[in-house]
Amino acid sequence: MAEAEEKEISVEESTDESEEEESEEEPKLRYERLSNGVTEILQKDAASCLTVHEKFLALGTHYGKVYLLDVQGNITQKFDISPVKINQISLDESGEHMGVCSEDGKVQVFGLYSGEEFHETFDCPIKIVAVHPQFLRSHNKQFVTGGKKLVLFERSWMSRWKSSVLHEGEGNIRNVKWRGNLIAWANNMGVKILDVISKQRITNVPRDDISLRPDMYPCSLCWKDDVTLIIGWGSSIKVCSVKERHASEMRDLPNRYVEIVSQFDMEFYISGLAPLCDQLVVLSYVKETSDKMEREYCARPRLDIIQPLPETCEEISSDALTVRGFQENECRDYHLEYSEGESLFYIVSPRDVVVAKERDQDDHIDWLLEKKKYEEALMAAEISQRNIKRHKILDIGLAYISHLVEKGEHDMAARKCQKVLGKNAALWEYEVYKFKEIGQLKAISPYLPRGDPILKPLIYEMILHEFLESDYEGFATLIREWPGDLYNNSVIVQAVRDHLKKEPQNRTLLQTLAELYTYDKSYGQALQIYLTLRHKDVFQLIHKHNLFSSIQDKIVLLMDFDAEKAVDMLLDNEDKISIKKVVEELENRPELQHVYLHKLFKRDHHKGQRFHEKQISLYAEYDRPNLLPFLRDSTHCPLEKALEICQQRNFVEETVYLLSRMGNSRSALKMIMEELHDVDKAIDFAKEHDDAELWEDLILYSIDKPPFITGLLNNIGTHVDPILLIHRIKEGMEIPNLRDSLVKILQDYNLQILLREGCKKILVADSLSLLKKMHRSQMKGILVDEENICESCLSPVLPGDAAKPFSAVVFHCRHMFHKECLPVPSMNSAGQFCNICSAKNRGPGSTILEMKK
Repeated sequence: MAEAEEKEISVEESTDESEEEESEEEPKLRYERLSNGVTEILQKDAASCLTVHEKFLALGTHYGKVYLLDVQGNITQKFDISPVKINQISLDESGEHMGVCSEDGKVQVFGLYSGEEFHETFDCPIKIVAVHPQFLRSHNKQFVTGGKKLVLFERSWMSRWKSSVLHEGEGNIRNVKWRGNLIAWANNMGVKILDVISKQRITNVPRDDISLRPDMYPCSLCWKDDVTLIIGWGSSIKVCSVKERHASEMRDLPNRYVEIVSQFDMEFYISGLAPLCDQLVVLSYVKETSDKMEREYCARPRLDIIQPLPETCEEISSDALTVRGFQENECRDYHLEYSEGESLFYIVSPRDVVVAKERDQDDHIDWLLEKKKYEEALMAAEISQRNIKRHKILDIGLAYISHLVEKGEHDMAARKCQKVLGKNAALWEYEVYKFKEIGQLKAISPYLPRGDPILKPLIYEMILHEFLESDYEGFATLIREWPGDLYNNSVIVQAVRDHLKKEPQNRTLLQTLAELYTYDKSYGQALQIYLTLRHKDVFQLIHKHNLFSSIQDKIVLLMDFDAEKAVDMLLDNEDKISIKKVVEELENRPELQHVYLHKLFKRDHHKGQRFHEKQISLYAEYDRPNLLPFLRDSTHCPLEKALEICQQRNFVEETVYLLSRMGNSRSALKMIMEELHDVDKAIDFAKEHDDAELWEDLILYSIDKPPFITGLLNNIGTHVDPILLIHRIKEGMEIPNLRDSLVKILQDYNLQILLREGCKKILVADSLSLLKKMHRSQMKGILVDEENICESCLSPVLPGDAAKPFSAVVFHCRHMFHKECLPVPSMNSAGQFCNICSAKNRGPGSTILEMKK
């Protein structure tokens, strides 16, 4: 058989529903044929049994040989036990003692590394031997054999061996498994469990299908743990749990009992059992019927992983194994042995030994790659990168990228380059050239590294040229996104210029060229293009790179593009571009000049004072609504010039304001009356100036105009005596709403009288309140103590000797004097006043307290 066949055994997954669905399910185990020395042995002999220890394997053959093997199948030791078939090999937990039995009745128990040995020959074939798991440390050195009866051997006094029959009478003993202090065995009738310590048999589990020959379909036993026994016989599996019996239930019963916690049937006959965590590994013998020959034949054995349930089981995985000679094997020819520590399962047949291992992360990744599930394989490798041995994340990633490229998913492949290639510049460049070969440079361009690492400039230039040939927008996007130091800027500038010769008005190319000039610090050229394109970034460019010296002669262009932003920028940077320079540049564009000067005036009324005379004409021409506010707010505006312009343009309101400001109020009033014919405005003007001559002029002008008289009657009462107007009204003149106007005058007069009376009452009440307050204040006492001094002689007001008489005067202003220190009041004024307050003109004080003692 070829070397690959020697190493890997083919596995065919079962197809319960459909082969296509099942093929997507990942197997739980991987298989290898045990080769090396095993291959050599099985070419001349046939395997009959195998026992597994964590350190080595013990293989028995049909020709009576026992071979010790390492885990790779190499022979380390050989024993010639018998000329006939070895039925069973048993090892203790230490792996230092081995028990062997053969078809000719021989039983040997001996130490692999010591001289102690037990030999016995029986008169019947011995099918089973099992040494105590703790044989090395056990004092009694117990082991059991099984033929027609189950016999316990133990060493007694003076190292003699004593035997005792544990069970007989129910046919040959077919299988024995010893775990801790419990021995389980199977005969033709069923399975028994014995407690070695108490020598009590705990239970009997009868076999279900008695129609099957027990020698052809033997019982399979395995201990999952110290109290859980799994029994497989025929197609039935039972999971038994050994439990302690309650003291109140014992009486004459054993102190333990067995409960069957799970029982179910399999599809095929069971050849072996092994535990796998909380699941079971089941080796099944399969017979199938040929459609053509209409007879049964031996099919490949199956290895299933199942999850036991109380009355059924759930299949986790199922593999059909191609082992050598499976067409000629029977159910009894297969055995399943396992290594608990490493989850290794050995499928033994006469011509083959196959090892099943739990699949590790490398196996999982192998399967994913085989199924072309590269994304999942990459993720699995990243998660378990410390545990994988055969795979590298980079190799998986590169395979994934190649797979995506083959499928035509170029964008996805390019996106994965970021994750897979990382900072490996050489790999990046290699992948870029691969994309170039298939014409997909555009696909990888968004994902190229731009900082760490940085690829060769040629790589970036190659992609930019690709876009420049077919996609101007994409080219512009890359120029905006890529830093200018990734490529040779002059090369790209020249390429763009060449294309602009064919399309000189292409805005995308022009804008991109401006950005390239900016990267190259050729700001003047970039600014010229931005202004030509009227691009919104022109102001940002000027600010960012301080290009004010470059725009001295481009102010008109900036204003034409966006006058608002341009004016704000110029005013914010008037230290760099003077007001005078801006006004000169805008001399031929007075409308723009006005916008600039108007904004300047709004910011500061005085900065542009030298241009206020010019602004009069500009406001009159382009912005009359703001002319009058300008005239009112400006203190530097030449009034004569302004009046001349307003009179030329017949701006009445502005002329009226200027005349009034220049002191010619009568002319202004006359203009309001004659030009505007607005009596209300004329009255407001007269009220504002409150000049008797203006009121006289207004009355004289209105005396022959009834509507004006009505307006005056309605509004004049509060400023001028209405009688002056009424006496001048001609007899017989019809005045609209005269009665209402007279009533209003009377009402206004009445209201004035009421207001005066109300004010008088308030004044009297306030005077009385203040008088009472002053009286209360004057009636209060004032504290005088040792710290107070005479304001005249600066001596303490109170004498040091309390018995000594004294006299003091205290004013309401809190100034204090000795009485003898005050001047005598004059004859004209009987009152006495505080000298200090009188000198300060703060008002007189009056004596409120005269202290004598």
